[in-house]
Parts: sequence; C-alpha cells; structure tokens
Amino acid sequence: MLRLNHVQKAYGTPEQPIPVLHDISIDVADGEFCAILGPSGSGKSTLLNIIGVLDHPDAGEIELGGVPIDFGSATEAARLRNQLLGFVFQSFQLLPRLTAWENVALPLLYRGTPRPERKPRALAMLDRLGLGERVHHLPAELSGGQRQRVALARALIGDPKLVLADEPTGSLDSVTAAEVLQLLRQLNRDFGVTLLMVTHDRGLAEACDRSIEILDGRVVSDVRRDG
Repeated sequence: MLRLNHVQKAYGTPEQPIPVLHDISIDVADGEFCAILGPSGSGKSTLLNIIGVLDHPDAGEIELGGVPIDFGSATEAARLRNQLLGFVFQSFQLLPRLTAWENVALPLLYRGTPRPERKPRALAMLDRLGLGERVHHLPAELSGGQRQRVALARALIGDPKLVLADEPTGSLDSVTAAEVLQLLRQLNRDFGVTLLMVTHDRGLAEACDRSIEILDGRVVSDVRRDG
C-alpha cells in the first residue's frame, strides 16, 4: 500500500541545512494498523506530512498503491489527498459553524458529489460510528470523544486507501483516548482501511499491529505483533 524509499528531508538553507529525516525506508502493507512512535522533534510529524502530500521530500521516493507520488504537481497532490487519503488530527479540525453531518460531507463536496447524495452518506457514516443522534449538532455541542468520531467519519467518508492520524488521542482524557483507540482498531478491521497513526505514547503504539519508532529522524526499531 505504502512504500518509502530512502526519504530525506531538511529545513533551513542550502548553506546551513537542518536535517530532519535521514534515509527513511518503510513498507506498509494493505490493511495494516501501524504506529509511528517518537518524542517531540523526532521527525514523525514531518514524515506524516510528506506521506500525506502536505510537504515534499528532498530526496527519495514514495509510492502509494504502487504508484510513485508526483510531488511537483499541486493538482495531483490535491487529487491524492481527496481521493486516496483520509486525515485525523489531534485538534479535530472541524468547522465550528457546520453541523456534524456537514463536516463529514465536506470531502464529498470537494469531490463534486451532488448534495442529495452527500447528506445520506454522511448520516450513514455517523450512524455507523455511534453518532446517529448527534448529526445536527455543532462541534461545540459535542464532547471531545464525539468530535473525534466526527473527524474519523469525515476521514472515512471518501473510502480512502490510507488514513493518517496525527496524535488522534492527544486532546482526550485517558478513558476517551482508550475508546478512540478501540474505535480505530474496529474501523481498521471492519473497513479494511490501512491506518497510520503518529503518537508519542508508547502504550498506544504497542496496542497497534505494528510500531515503527523514530528518533532523530532515523528508524530505530520496527516491531510487528500477532493479532
């Protein structure tokens, strides 16, 4: 599903570069639930942004579904984000003036899906995630866990091949975080979607099928777990 070949990234200037990623090579299989683990400053968020075509590598190649990503084309990058990728953020990134179903339907709007089709699909997705009675609520009227469920529904509404979750439990209390993690596992199993989660929490990473630890921009461990 996802292949990174010798990916490198630095910021700063050509005269004084600040290396962030050093020769990262990773393969993620179709349907895998994988964590990218590392402390702040390790390079994990930069890596996620590159995989999500929100940033570009300085060297190396990334393939999605066996096709190399063309980072030089803004049109192609937008197409990939809309049609093949789903995003979940720590701060939810919900639009405050839109209801739950309207937030979930946004990717379909950008894709050009007619409104009569958008609403039923958004309602069905929210119902599947246990929010059937909250579809007309604004984000401010929802709990943190409910808002993250809305964000997950939005990420899944376009049937993405890969969902990228950036610290998805970081804004939640421990009980709600555990619930969201369990929901992610269920969605991975039921939808068959490949899920890549960035986290600094070793306990969350160890609950995934696989955890890849990054330190100072380098992969230092790659652990797969049975079941």
